[in-house]
Amino acid sequence: MKFDFLPQLPSSNLDDRTFDDLVEESIMRIPRYCPEWTDHNLSDPGITLIELFAWLTDQMLLRFNQVPRKNYVAFLELLGIRLQPPAPAHTELTFYLSSDLPEAYTIPAGLEASTVRTETTPAITFSTDSPLIIGKPQIQHFLTAQTTEEIPQSLRERLANVWTRQSNGLWAGSEQSIFNEQPQPGNCFYLVINSDDSLDGNVLEITFQGAAATPTGINPNQPPRAWEAWDGENWQPVLLKETDDYTKGFSFYEIEQQGTNPAQGADVRLHLPQTWPVTNFTVYRGRWLRCRFTTPPNQEGYNRPPQITGLAVRSIGGTVRATHSTLIQDERLGISDGKPGQSFQLLMTPVLERRENEYIVVTPPGGLPQTWHEVRDFADSSPQDRHYTIDSITGTVQFGPLIREPGQLKRQTKMRSRIQESIVTDETVVQASDLENAQEHQYGAVPPRGSEIRMLAYRTGGGREGNVQTGSIQFLKSAYPYVASVINYPPAINGADGESLEQAVIRAPRILRTRDRAVTAEDFEVLAQQAGAGAIARVRCLPADAHRQAGTVGLLLVPYANTDGIALGEGIAPQQFALSPALQEQVLKYLDERRLLGVQVQLQEPDYVGVSVQAEVVLEPTYNNPLARAEILRNLRTTLYRYLNPLTGGMEGKGWPFGRPVYISEIMVLLQQTPGVRHLESVLLFAIRKQGDTWRRQSSPEQIIDPGTQGLICSWADNNLRSGHDIQISNR
Repeated sequence: MKFDFLPQLPSSNLDDRTFDDLVEESIMRIPRYCPEWTDHNLSDPGITLIELFAWLTDQMLLRFNQVPRKNYVAFLELLGIRLQPPAPAHTELTFYLSSDLPEAYTIPAGLEASTVRTETTPAITFSTDSPLIIGKPQIQHFLTAQTTEEIPQSLRERLANVWTRQSNGLWAGSEQSIFNEQPQPGNCFYLVINSDDSLDGNVLEITFQGAAATPTGINPNQPPRAWEAWDGENWQPVLLKETDDYTKGFSFYEIEQQGTNPAQGADVRLHLPQTWPVTNFTVYRGRWLRCRFTTPPNQEGYNRPPQITGLAVRSIGGTVRATHSTLIQDERLGISDGKPGQSFQLLMTPVLERRENEYIVVTPPGGLPQTWHEVRDFADSSPQDRHYTIDSITGTVQFGPLIREPGQLKRQTKMRSRIQESIVTDETVVQASDLENAQEHQYGAVPPRGSEIRMLAYRTGGGREGNVQTGSIQFLKSAYPYVASVINYPPAINGADGESLEQAVIRAPRILRTRDRAVTAEDFEVLAQQAGAGAIARVRCLPADAHRQAGTVGLLLVPYANTDGIALGEGIAPQQFALSPALQEQVLKYLDERRLLGVQVQLQEPDYVGVSVQAEVVLEPTYNNPLARAEILRNLRTTLYRYLNPLTGGMEGKGWPFGRPVYISEIMVLLQQTPGVRHLESVLLFAIRKQGDTWRRQSSPEQIIDPGTQGLICSWADNNLRSGHDIQISNR
């Protein structure tokens, strides 16, 4: 392996003899060693043997004059550079209970769920990162407002002196309007929820008992309303999908027409945010939900307000963050032999980054268990420090070594120093025993002989295979009381394979430049990528911006995504590049220890711009058959998806450059290089930009799609978003 990126420093030629020099030198030695050999012509077999061995020696000298790759790897080891282990994917698991429990229920951390196991792929396991508390909510207030405000101010109480709360928590009474008598977009109502338990991430079912009078004038399949919850900073949407609203936008008349009694109630299922704090608005205190009347798309809104006669709420489950990992608990590593530098092997690899409760316990014979602490290396460990290291890739546990210096070297150094000081006398002779004592140094404590060594807990997993799709995780590894089912609504993201040696070689010079301190823009980019532990593919430090506060550093992060689908003709959707909260916390914590005092770090995602290519391709007459046409069409789409994405896109295949536009000319060159393509009739580019929560393709083509200074180009296939590539093939 040749490291062309390294500085070309002048290097000495350790042996400058060439092939001709070796042959000439050998011939000159013939009279001395073989005087009877007098025929030195090229046709002589002896000369042929000389040339053969000269060629072999020349090859050996060529290798001798190069710095072997093994030596460079040894230099990396001396610098303490290790290969980064695989990064685990993150997602959110939603658990549903089998029944309504009389009190709060806790699902513990480490509960495992997995994907389905097939003949070709093993099950991929995810475990919860923290406990999930499923509380017992109660409706405290039912409030209405004529306009939607970010901070509610004008509120009207509807429960007091009108409805009564029954023993089961149901509020019931006379009919109440949830909007104005003449409903207008912006009308809304609030539900203030109270509970003695945490409701973060809970799944609530709110039961509405309605009055079936006359139609409200809306399309029940697309009701113009939005459900939101206050997370302490913003109002977050909490209705996951329309089918979770069994009231169909409070269309109680339509419910009765379908044979169901609305007086018995219909449910709305809401998935609350991971943080749902208690908040004060005006004189009301609690956890806030609201439903607002939105502007209906291409239809009329409510012509009369829906009437309700009862309200109830219950928690049927909850959502918690989960990581692609398997938890291993209380693993016995072995018995200490009392010698320095002992090593033990964990059963499962690779080992994910250790958490607070994941460490080694050493139990001496007849003593109490001792907690030992993991360190990166033993450079600062004294003989009394209970330290150890773990290689995350191989799973090797190493205890402190004993370093011995060669006794002769130590003695000679000592004698030379005394000779230079001219104070060598009989009284200053160094005793051998004193030298031996000074030649050893213990780095880190040694577990006493006979001690039992156990790993209290650790997690294994990680890799790109953990980036599973929505709804893939549906099976509990083992049954758990009252848990009926589990599912992942968002896809798993940020999983990445372990670092290769070539990647570590590229990373080494950047580490030496930063020296683990974030000062320059390049320092922040390098350290942010290190903080991701392999989960971050690209980082860009933004230039100074008038919209950003002074002393704030903005970083654009592009996580790794699974690129296996490109070979199958599937692009990488921007949803797969979302930054999980766990990854953001990990990067911010890492940079917080290395940034300058007073500097704030702001993480954000790039502004992704989708590209849809509409092209008419004419093939060579030889390929005028259905199989060839289908193969060429697949190759064209694969080429576009590989070229237009943040990870493998661009001219160099290292990811699309930040802020670089797309030109029709380069797309034409790209398509023209595909075997079987004769010429192109037309090529049009359409930009796909995010508008609210949806992606929309622009109606008119663009000659240049400019993503902006913070933008990145990507392309993916989704029929609903009309974001695939429309390629028409003809033989003319």
